[in-house]
Amino acid sequence: MKIGLISDTHNYLDPGAIKHLSVCDEIWHLGDVGNPEILEQLESLATLHAVWGNIDSHEIRQMTSEHLIISRQSKRFLLTHIAGKPPGYTAKVKSLLATYQPNVLICGHSHILRVEKDHKRNILFINPGAAGRNGFHKQKTIIRFDLTEGQMRNMEVVELGLRASI
Repeated sequence: MKIGLISDTHNYLDPGAIKHLSVCDEIWHLGDVGNPEILEQLESLATLHAVWGNIDSHEIRQMTSEHLIISRQSKRFLLTHIAGKPPGYTAKVKSLLATYQPNVLICGHSHILRVEKDHKRNILFINPGAAGRNGFHKQKTIIRFDLTEGQMRNMEVVELGLRASI
């Protein structure tokens, strides 16, 4: 199973993201979608799971969740938009981690690409960076990985080009 991670599109879905996510079985959007049409486009490519972000409208919040727990092949993933970073998570995320005990925490919001083992909580922390044109990031990025027999393999950062302010 191939999973694609995308976040912080902010009303823009890069054609490169479409190309690289079209080979995925599932796409997980980590919030700040900006436009419901982006969710529809991603849904046309693969099974979509999405959480809303702080810029998302009431309409998008009705189409998505505040956070998701996804179980695949003996791995439990917690998806949310604002999480903080290891070890300084938000109070809400600390509560979710204690309740659901995921193996992997995936978030967006910071626009900072980060993959890091949180040794204190024994989880993998992933932020795919930002795929949109707006924000302070320099490079638009997404992440893809394979989930095979409960193991995350072939994780790759896909660079979509430089961000352009509009």
